[in-house]
Amino acid sequence: MPVTALVSAKSCGVTTSALALTLASRRVSLLAECDPAGGTIRAGYLGGSVTAQYGLYQLAAAERVGPDALGNAFASALWTMDDAGHRKLLPGLTDPAQASALGRTWPALSEVLHVLADDADYDVFIDAGRLALESGHLHTTLSPAPLIHEADTVLLTVRATDQSLTLARHLIGPLRSELTDRGNGSDTLGLLLIEDGPYRAHQVAEALRTPVLAALPWDPDTATYLTVGGRQPRGYGRSPLLRHARTATEQIEAAASRRRIQRDPRRATPQLAGVVERMNLARKGATHG
Repeated sequence: MPVTALVSAKSCGVTTSALALTLASRRVSLLAECDPAGGTIRAGYLGGSVTAQYGLYQLAAAERVGPDALGNAFASALWTMDDAGHRKLLPGLTDPAQASALGRTWPALSEVLHVLADDADYDVFIDAGRLALESGHLHTTLSPAPLIHEADTVLLTVRATDQSLTLARHLIGPLRSELTDRGNGSDTLGLLLIEDGPYRAHQVAEALRTPVLAALPWDPDTATYLTVGGRQPRGYGRSPLLRHARTATEQIEAAASRRRIQRDPRRATPQLAGVVERMNLARKGATHG
């Protein structure tokens, strides 16, 4: 299964979209909330029910011990979002000041996420937040650059409005160059279109010279629930956002599969190869949410 990183030029619903894709996937799925500016799902959708012992920051200290310690810490840092245990979340930072401690953690975390995708058939989504550039490259502190470089698909999330397309247009070139020089290639870049605005998918693709790999409808009620939590809206399970998100995950997987056919399979390090078993042992019998 693919590892998909979602990014934006400015606030375009990256977290809400990533959460919708994770919840709607037909397969087991995981969302890693890796925005250096801080995570919002803990306080929003989950209503503050997740304590600080869960989440991304717990991995920084473990990584300094070694891959095996990171694997154990990763399993313990996840929060299960459904009773069946099929939807898992790595909650994000509670304080943006913590981002500077993660520079060494990103590459190791990327390996773990790819192990889950390749060995356990997880749909893995990364909320990489708003892109930050420095001298034409991804900022090493304000962006989780290694996660973006190693992703099977990088989705620039845009709305169908002039403002969103203008902001995205200035980032497409540097991001494409970044993926060519330091990532898995410029063909990993695509657009996730939020259908809020007058433009159709083909117009957006033409304007940004980048394919629209998937689209999500403008569904304010469901989006608000996924953003701030509270009471589930009526018809939530059949909402347009979740129905289209389910289709979107299939489209994203198909695009990634076409590209990966010509690549050599990833080889997990021995220390990380057992991360799936450790996750199951660490979380066995525990359900949350």
